[in-house]
Amino acid sequence: MDIRLRLVHTAGLEPAELGRVRALLDTAFDGEFSAEDWDHGLGGLHVLAEDGDGLAAHGALVMRRVRHRGRWLRTGYVEAVAVRADVRRTGLGGRVTGELERVIGRAYDLGALSASAQGARLYSARGWRRWAGQVHALSPDGIVRLPEEEGGVYLWPALAGPLDPDGELVFDWRDGDVT
Repeated sequence: MDIRLRLVHTAGLEPAELGRVRALLDTAFDGEFSAEDWDHGLGGLHVLAEDGDGLAAHGALVMRRVRHRGRWLRTGYVEAVAVRADVRRTGLGGRVTGELERVIGRAYDLGALSASAQGARLYSARGWRRWAGQVHALSPDGIVRLPEEEGGVYLWPALAGPLDPDGELVFDWRDGDVT
């Protein structure tokens, strides 16, 4: 399979390319990819994997802030990872994720994502670690705990030093799903 990976900022994508990405995500998530989910994946870097049939896979990386142990960490947050149905289980998701990990390792203190049960297998196999501690968000009303998000947050090894498993993660606020 001849795959071409391309790393590009949202601003470098033509409207038609963004349309193809959105269509892939809508199909891959069975129509459950909301307008807020789409918005969360914009404004950062995109990895596009293309083959002879077009867009085969996509992943995005946006900057967020996560507070841990009293320090706000510059966090590369993985969003909108999807692989076209006919090329799933061929390693393409890993290749896209690998490119995102490379960027995290060079540009961020920490990598983070929220994984579905299916996605968790991919990320765990690549060295992502499930966060077992509490998850919070800095909301318009102050810091609020997000117990429904606990157990689904995965972290890429921190360049900022070891993380305290008894500590908490406080994510910056955004509309829709916070993590």
